[in-house]
Amino acid sequence: MIALLQAGPRPMDSHLDMVLGSGWLIKLVLLILVGFSVLSWILIVWKWRQFGLVRAQGDEFVEHMEKAQRLEDAYSAMLALPDSPYRRVFRQGVNFFSELRPGALRQGEGSHEGLSLTQLEVLRMVLEKEEADERDELAHGMTWLAVIASVSPLMGLLGTVIGVMDAFLGIASRGSADIASVAPGVAAALVTTVVGLAVAIPAVIAYNHFVSKLNLVSGELEGFSAEFIGTLAREGRV
Repeated sequence: MIALLQAGPRPMDSHLDMVLGSGWLIKLVLLILVGFSVLSWILIVWKWRQFGLVRAQGDEFVEHMEKAQRLEDAYSAMLALPDSPYRRVFRQGVNFFSELRPGALRQGEGSHEGLSLTQLEVLRMVLEKEEADERDELAHGMTWLAVIASVSPLMGLLGTVIGVMDAFLGIASRGSADIASVAPGVAAALVTTVVGLAVAIPAVIAYNHFVSKLNLVSGELEGFSAEFIGTLAREGRV
């Protein structure tokens, strides 16, 4: 029992005591970093679920589109699918084509003349705009992940610098420079750097992962738009 009492406080208790004994600026930096951490994990869970849902919707959309023999069949299959980025791009293209050639989807191949080059280029621009809108929608929240990933280490470094300055000011006021008086202040200052890195690392990993997912979905939408125009050409509608 005597040996345990002489061993001093546990590491967890000493770390907590260092934080609680630090200046109010360091506590403010730690509070901001905790807020960043909570926000980043909320964004990570949200985007993870969102991209998972989009991935499932994309697989279902491709499965139904592969069964369609003609554009009319694909349009009918699309109406039965839940709303998704793939469905919205396809619907935008079909609606614009229907405005250019009213009734073409109902009366079959060869009953209307094809689109002119100017109309085809406008159709391509309409599809590209819809793709950009879908990409922007999926990218919501990712900017904050990038901000947290880049700012958190700097906030941690700021807290460390402030803590070291406070430690040296304390040494100057007490007139003592022994290790026992310097170490607690410096150790408390370094806690903010550790917390800043702990907040930034998951945010960086998640951001890069979601960027790759976003690029994958964008590539699929672009490929689908090109396939849509190819289908029009194959059926003599261009």
